[in-house]
Amino acid sequence: MASARRKSPPTASLLERWARFSHRHRWQVVGVWVLILVGLFAANFQFGGSYVSEFKVPGAESQTAADLLKAHFPARFGDSADLVFEAPAGVASSAVRPRVQSVIDQVKGIDGVVSIESPYDDPRFVSKDGTIGRADVKWSTRASEIKSSSMNQFLKIVDGANRDGLEVEAGGRVIAQNERPAFGSEVYGILAAVFILLIAFGSVIAMGLPLGAAIFGLGAGFSTIGLGTNVASFPAFSPQFAAMIGIGVGIDYSLLIVTRFREGLHSGKSVEEAVVLSVTTSGRAVIFAGMVVAVAFLGLFLVGLPFVAALGTAGAIVVLFAVLVGVTLTPATLSLAGRHIDSLRVPFLHTTEGVDPKSTWYRLSEAIQRHPLPYFLVTAAVLLVLAAPALRMDLGFTDAGNNPQRQHSRRAYDLLTKGFGAGFNGKLIVVADLSKGGDDRIEQLRRAMEADSNVAEVSPAVKNPSGDTALITVVPKTKPQDTATGDLTHRLREKLIPAAMTGSSGRVYVTGGLAGFLDARDRITSRMPLLFAGVIGLSFLLLTVVFRSVVVAAKAAVMNLLSIGASYGVLVAIFQWGWFSNIFGVEKGPIETFLPMMMFAILFGLSMDYEVFLISRVREEYMRTHDNASAVSHGLAATARVITAAAGIMVAVFVTFVFGEDRVIKEFGMGLATAIFVDATIVRLILVPATMELLGDRNWWLPKWLDRILPNVSFDGAAEAPESIGTAAGGGA
Repeated sequence: MASARRKSPPTASLLERWARFSHRHRWQVVGVWVLILVGLFAANFQFGGSYVSEFKVPGAESQTAADLLKAHFPARFGDSADLVFEAPAGVASSAVRPRVQSVIDQVKGIDGVVSIESPYDDPRFVSKDGTIGRADVKWSTRASEIKSSSMNQFLKIVDGANRDGLEVEAGGRVIAQNERPAFGSEVYGILAAVFILLIAFGSVIAMGLPLGAAIFGLGAGFSTIGLGTNVASFPAFSPQFAAMIGIGVGIDYSLLIVTRFREGLHSGKSVEEAVVLSVTTSGRAVIFAGMVVAVAFLGLFLVGLPFVAALGTAGAIVVLFAVLVGVTLTPATLSLAGRHIDSLRVPFLHTTEGVDPKSTWYRLSEAIQRHPLPYFLVTAAVLLVLAAPALRMDLGFTDAGNNPQRQHSRRAYDLLTKGFGAGFNGKLIVVADLSKGGDDRIEQLRRAMEADSNVAEVSPAVKNPSGDTALITVVPKTKPQDTATGDLTHRLREKLIPAAMTGSSGRVYVTGGLAGFLDARDRITSRMPLLFAGVIGLSFLLLTVVFRSVVVAAKAAVMNLLSIGASYGVLVAIFQWGWFSNIFGVEKGPIETFLPMMMFAILFGLSMDYEVFLISRVREEYMRTHDNASAVSHGLAATARVITAAAGIMVAVFVTFVFGEDRVIKEFGMGLATAIFVDATIVRLILVPATMELLGDRNWWLPKWLDRILPNVSFDGAAEAPESIGTAAGGGA
């Protein structure tokens, strides 16, 4: 059991001094933040780079082959688009051919198009029945670098020709990347947050402060990420991902500080002392919670994939800005609002603070404490049932075949599958480095690949002008997401190619979109245990230091894993098995390989937020009374409403992304919303109190030898402001 007598940590006086400074110089603080935001906006507008769609797996075979293509086949390194034609009369008929050729001629004139392989130049570009033809449109740059005006012109030509017995569609990487939806759904998340904040506070002024703080933090974070694209490759959906995280944590962190400020005012404190209370208690918890979330995001660097690391960096940036705004700008705006924070009340929604023994939360806590074992067993069973589908999770990568039917890329994908087979959209690119020999084995290699039972077609070898590099396209018989297609990729690499090239100095590699995804999956699955161990271990250590309890830290880790497992199970049921797919506008497919890893890092950090906010209040009361049952009931009653409101905001924000266009963002939104909902209701409000009641004083067990060597860092405010503990324990949040 930790001693109640501890020296105030160095950060205590620093936070208190800052709180008083922000109160006495509130206009200066607000002015500095306005200048920072304007400066970042201007810098991003002037110097911001662009987001990328290029996917790299450093050190993998697919990446080696891609680099070889870039160096020796520069004309083939730019991204391509499929121009697909379907005509019942036949694409070569006299009535159709002039119309098809007209489309091709128009596309040739688009800025950025370097060449087009026509269906009339190669018989392999026409289906066996003659009704479907394709043209390969090669661009000079990667998809993310194509001008929007060029893309709009391309799609306008396609749509204009799609009539009178001729269906024309555009697909491929270029189209799929440029059909990525723009922002929009986050607006609905903000509107939902407004509604929840009004219910929580009953005041327009109190509602507006967390919302304004989130917008400030998100704007600064977006601008910083935009500037960061000049030095790092951020994926194309980074802004949506950052918005999803930034809106939720930005509102939540300031919400907690505003709540503690109102509590201080309602307990009779002056405005300045209420600001000090909010910064030195909730502000301190926000710093710790944000630190855990940011560390979890940065832990994604352990995976060794640049695009995953970039997403982790984007998440860490918006979280850090949310913390900075919460502990610097929010106190200044609280000082400006002062006792007017409850002004502009909304009829029937005004709420008061305080731990009322008759409140729903207090009665819930008492009910749980009277029968802790049944509550524990039932909630644990519910969580395990929700998590059960995760045992059947199929990790893979979705493609245009999983896009909505209203998108060009999906319709083109279906036409290509119809005309050229299920494996056409998952072509494998075999690249041979012949600089040291091996040219005499290429035809032998082609015949060996043609003889494979799952190969539909092997193209003739194409050499670069210097003759030191050859390229062969292999079309599988099975669709890209089929296990057999992955097996073919491994068979080519491990058996067919080594056997055909035995004794040769030539080096042959397999690349293409599918091969790159397989390499990424192998990299992710091999590094995932390291990430899990690192994040769990660091969080366990930090919680042990803060709450001076091994039991609290271990309990938090286990319960966070239960919340995450439940979210994994829901993802499998909806996105993989297709349950309620019509409601959410998705089609069955594998779970993105990087999603469980990304969600783990995000959710483990966000779940710690609620653990910190709840347990810090429980510990405050326990340090005052040393009565575990009373501490749990008061802690739950004091934090339940604010945790519920904070979680409600996050869930609302995440759910709005479920109804967007991008499948990956949908998966993120559904997984995060499920986990936060489960964590803030089943786990924090029922399972945690039940477990703490069952454990009793053992909750606060810490070996004496460990207590002596651990640093003394308090984030609950008890060490800093002992005179406020009695008030804090008696006031609600």
